[in-house]
Amino acid sequence: MKELVLVLACVLSVSAEGLHVDLSVLGCSDTGGEETYNLDGEELWFADLVNKRGVYPLPSFIDPITFQEGFYQQAEADLQICRPNLKNHQRIFKDTPLELDPPSSPMIFTRDFVELGEKNTLICHVTGFYPAPVQVYWTKNGENVTEGASLNIPYPNKDGSFRQTSRLDFTPQSGDVYSCSVSHPALSQPVTRIWDVEEQQPSTGPAVFCGLGLTIGLLGVAAGTFFLIKRNECS
Repeated sequence: MKELVLVLACVLSVSAEGLHVDLSVLGCSDTGGEETYNLDGEELWFADLVNKRGVYPLPSFIDPITFQEGFYQQAEADLQICRPNLKNHQRIFKDTPLELDPPSSPMIFTRDFVELGEKNTLICHVTGFYPAPVQVYWTKNGENVTEGASLNIPYPNKDGSFRQTSRLDFTPQSGDVYSCSVSHPALSQPVTRIWDVEEQQPSTGPAVFCGLGLTIGLLGVAAGTFFLIKRNECS
């Protein structure tokens, strides 16, 4: 595992109500890297080095914090500093035994309410692993999917383990089945979680059953009332 994650955390008292954690994470490897900014556990911004742009992952309706222009260019410059530090780290700690903690089973959920034919985002979240990172693979109906997929930088937990989130932009269609697979050195084989579009659609069975029961009940009340009135008329 030739990965180095440098973490800088700063706790600031921004109000009289409590403390907030402002966390900047810079990570690099021999071949890549990433930089991200977080507040109270929420990822505000990260550098997408593949598409060479900064990304705001939070939905726009919460009015997220924005950063000045040049943040992405600064992230690329930071990586040029990180890689020499990585080589020093590898040289100093090359004989240190590495402890492995496996990740939890992935959790899959959607960013927005599922509507067939409407664009959405599948989110695969995994936590509790060490060291970082994990690798995440998506499939659609058994076929590997890479377009529209992204993976954020590992985020440190309080116990020293890490968590990561992968996202897949998709358009749900009836019958589609997606999967998220997570691999890590502590796992003998990847852990996979399935997400089925059909299972996200509201079931009509219980609603029909309840409606039918209500209708029969109302008919019974009407019939009982009718015979009660007839009996009173006869007497």
